[in-house]
Amino acid sequence: MKNILITGGAGYIGSHTAVQLVEAGFNPIIIDDLSNSDEKVLDRLEEILGKRLTFYKGDCSDRNLLDQIADKHDISGVIHFAAFKAVGESTVQPLKYYQNNLGSLLTILDFMRAKQIKDLVFSSSCTVYGQPEKLPVTEATPRQDAESPYGNTKKICEDILMDFVKSQAGIRVISLRYFNPVGAHPSAKIGELPIGTPANLVPFVTQTAAGIREKLTVFGDDYDTMDGSCVRDFIHVMDLADAHVKALAYLGEQKDDFYDVFNVGTGNGNTVLEVIRTFEKVNRVKVNFEIGARRPGDIVKIWADTAKINSVLNWQPSYSLEDSLRDSWNWQKTL
Repeated sequence: MKNILITGGAGYIGSHTAVQLVEAGFNPIIIDDLSNSDEKVLDRLEEILGKRLTFYKGDCSDRNLLDQIADKHDISGVIHFAAFKAVGESTVQPLKYYQNNLGSLLTILDFMRAKQIKDLVFSSSCTVYGQPEKLPVTEATPRQDAESPYGNTKKICEDILMDFVKSQAGIRVISLRYFNPVGAHPSAKIGELPIGTPANLVPFVTQTAAGIREKLTVFGDDYDTMDGSCVRDFIHVMDLADAHVKALAYLGEQKDDFYDVFNVGTGNGNTVLEVIRTFEKVNRVKVNFEIGARRPGDIVKIWADTAKINSVLNWQPSYSLEDSLRDSWNWQKTL
């Protein structure tokens, strides 16, 4: 059973990926500083899996801690989730984002080289495409200037990974460019747990429906889209987690010094207003929302072309938008 180190493994996407890894026969080892997650997630994972996962509390930029983990466990691969990801905050505190998001990757890569760990799946983002000229975006779509420091860190991290692979470091890397992860584990035992003000749409929807927030603001209804609100590609977190497992398996078949990128989305775009109305219909609950002004920096519309990941990794999404919003609401009701 291969040991896979998951940085940020107690977080939203990391915890769901841990479940999928176990079910695929891997042994996830989690490192997380709990700055954007909760240790109770480990109890929930134990309930789902029937066993306790190995957990280290700490920062993945702490090289000494990484070395200690490698001394105790034969690590065969790394999935690197740990990063700050609030777009708005990154525009106010750019140095915090560059220091953490770039610094942690540099530490991980140096650690992998020293310990001869070959395989890395990197958590990238569709933000690297900016506002594309053509839709849907393929992996060959030119990357645009980033709309935020957060987005720029993902772009720079991809460049670092390409340069590291070109240096013949002996590693194999896949960058997964996520679109918009939503939903929760069907058991409703784990899900998205934003600390403070959510940075994503669906937690705002569920918290408003639950009465935690008075109302939801839709930023603009006069864009060139079906109903005037922005369009995104919303992918269920379980499908996203499955993509990581398939990426790891694919890396194991490649020669050293390998790098590739894959979009992970559904291949469909949904507007913000469509998400709200679908949530209301599926869950039979009203969401108090209002239309506000456009938000600076928002991309008008983007969704993925998934032909590459469908054919190369043999990956297909199996959850619908309705499934995602039902699971999100079931999760919210447990909080």
